[in-house]
Parts: sequence; C-alpha cells; structure tokens
Amino acid sequence: MKPKVLIAPAPMREIPQSYAPVLENDFELIYPKRLAQLTAPELLEQLPGCLASLAGSEPYTRAVIERAAAAGLKVIARAGVGYDGVDLQAATDCGVAVTYAPGTNHDAVAEHALLLMLALAKNLTMQNEKIKAGQWPRIAQMPLRGRTLGIVGLGRTGKAVALRAKAFLMPVIACDPYIDGAWAAQQGIPLLPFDELLARADIVSLHVPKTPETQDFICARSLNLMKPTAHLINTSRGEVVRETDLYDALKSKRIAAAGLDVFVDEPPGNSPLLTLDTVLVSAHTAGVDVQSRLDMAHAAALGIARLLIENTWPEKMIVNPAVRAKWNR
Repeated sequence: MKPKVLIAPAPMREIPQSYAPVLENDFELIYPKRLAQLTAPELLEQLPGCLASLAGSEPYTRAVIERAAAAGLKVIARAGVGYDGVDLQAATDCGVAVTYAPGTNHDAVAEHALLLMLALAKNLTMQNEKIKAGQWPRIAQMPLRGRTLGIVGLGRTGKAVALRAKAFLMPVIACDPYIDGAWAAQQGIPLLPFDELLARADIVSLHVPKTPETQDFICARSLNLMKPTAHLINTSRGEVVRETDLYDALKSKRIAAAGLDVFVDEPPGNSPLLTLDTVLVSAHTAGVDVQSRLDMAHAAALGIARLLIENTWPEKMIVNPAVRAKWNR
C-alpha cells in the first residue's frame, strides 16, 4: 500500500496535472470530503495516516501538527509563498519539515497591484456603475505616468512591481532595510527611510511578509505622513495595516484612496472599509492566477518529492531549517 499525501486545498482538484505526475507513482493522493477550506477539526480528521500534506491556507495549529505528526506526518508543503497559517515552532518540535513555493506567484501579485493602481487612478468602478445606470460620466482621470510609486519591500514581488511601474513611466522609490542596494541602484531606484518614502510617494504599495515587525506598521502615525492625494495598495497581508486607522484616514480624507486585496479577517464581513467609495477591494486573489496556481502546486509537489522520494534536502524551499536536526524520513 502506498503512503498517503493529503491534497488539502479544494481548488487543487481542478489542476491535478500540476502535481499528480510528480507524486502519484509513489503516493496515494487523498482529497478532502468537503469542497471548501478545511478547518482545524477537519484537518485533524483528514491528516492522520498521511505522510505529507500539499497545503493551502488551512490552520496547521500546534494541536493539528502534534496529532498528525504522531500519526506519521513528515511534510507540510505550502502551495504558496506565505506560511503564516503554519505553526513553524510546532512543526520543528515535531520533526515536520515545512516547505513553500518561492518564485511562483510574484508576477501575478505584481500584475494585480498594477490593476488596483490603474483602477483607482481611472475611477474604473465609478465609471462602470454610472454607465450601467444610464449615466455618461466623462471626467478627467489621474495618470500613472509621472506619479511617484513608493514600494515597501523590494523582494521578488516588489521588484516585479517596480519593473512594471517603470514601463508606465512612474518614478519609483523603495524602502527595504534587508536587501543590498545593487539591484535598486542598477534600476535607478532610490532606497529611502520608511518615513521619507511615505512623504514622497503618490502611491504606496506594500510587499512585506507578516512579521512582528510589520504588524500594524501602517497605522495612524504612518498614514499621517502620506500625501492627502496618496493611494495605498496592499497585496501583502492584512495584518500589516491597522484597518481602523486606515478607515479613519480615508473617511477624514487624510489620504485619498486604498486598493486592498487582503484583510485581517477574510472574508472581511461587515468591515467599515467596505462602506467607502474610496476603497477598491478584491478577495485575496492577487497571487492566484491560472498560471501561478499551476506553478505553486507543482513547486509544493516538488518539495514533497525531494524530501520523501529523492531523500534530498531542498534548502531554498524549507522554511523551518532547524527541523533538520530532527528530520527522520
């Protein structure tokens, strides 16, 4: 009997061609009973007996990991580049390797960030609604060309956004204390302190992970540094923005508009941000287009295969490297 791998995200059923050829010769692929994101109790029901999980945004809590590891779980392979849904310390304690899929969705996020910038600048939602209501709102719109884009976080996604923005003739500035300046210098992108970037940018686009340092770092203080005409774009994580402060800044016209793909609570329910005409929203879909979804699933499958079939250590894919001391295939 083949060992089992749980294919946890419901959308993965639609694209077996991306991961099945990598896994199906060596593993039995198990699919959830319910076509929705699994809850912790459902994971506890599904995971025991599985050697690995090809994971989405399910809650891999300590309780889930401990029970699954006791029943044989060795790998949690995220089909994505974020892993805040996984308790990394619990995984390390239990000898479970956690992998992710770097370099698979930054282009998708960059395209979506530009979509939000363009839609806000061109008042696309307003025009669409009024024209469908029988009106003809021929109003001059804002350009992107010549407007300064401030990118917070110049990793893969920030760089992809910068290249696209330059094609739109936007001056680009950036803030990232963790990178060397070689790429930015080559592209003619000044690296500035965070506060200076906020003061100079016409559009601020966030591309940082959720960490203790970044949680709520867009708050009343930082919003007050921005231009009253500025737009804020968030395609990173909801927790990096204090939503009550953003609502207050938009309501009082302290800043002009926001394009949000992510929220602290998803779906955002009755968030007051949804009541504002100056907020454009999408459903945490920036990183998931038809190509990036295939690429992320394939990369997750490769993480499982390298660890459990090839018996190699995919260093660039491992997000809890300390687990190696406890790793036992």
